[in-house]
Amino acid sequence: EEVPSQTFDNKDYFCGKETFPVYESIFTEEGETIRKIAVETEKPPQIEIHVWTIRKGILRHFYVEKVSKREFEELPYFKQITRTTPSQWKIFSEGEAQISQMCENRVCRTELEDLVKVLYLEKSEKGHC
Repeated sequence: EEVPSQTFDNKDYFCGKETFPVYESIFTEEGETIRKIAVETEKPPQIEIHVWTIRKGILRHFYVEKVSKREFEELPYFKQITRTTPSQWKIFSEGEAQISQMCENRVCRTELEDLVKVLYLEKSEKGHC
């Protein structure tokens, strides 16, 4: 069988895998840090925004909101941080659910940072799959 050639410039594929852009927004107000991680999905075409409210290192509030691409484009502060695969996003979402319960009463700064790192794809060393 012939393997289709991969173009590494194509933003939609990473070693043949479908990827989604991931965005982040962090701002602080009144001693609280609001950190938002957003992913753009094609089916359905929308943006899923995961919002964490952190006070003194403790995850105080966590929720998910879904908005249209048009609504998202009007939101301030977001910047693209990486692209991720559907499977990595699933790991992120499942880990987030565990952390939101685990971190209700204790500081979880490193857990949240490690969770975000899950979204970053590792590039193959030699530039091929």
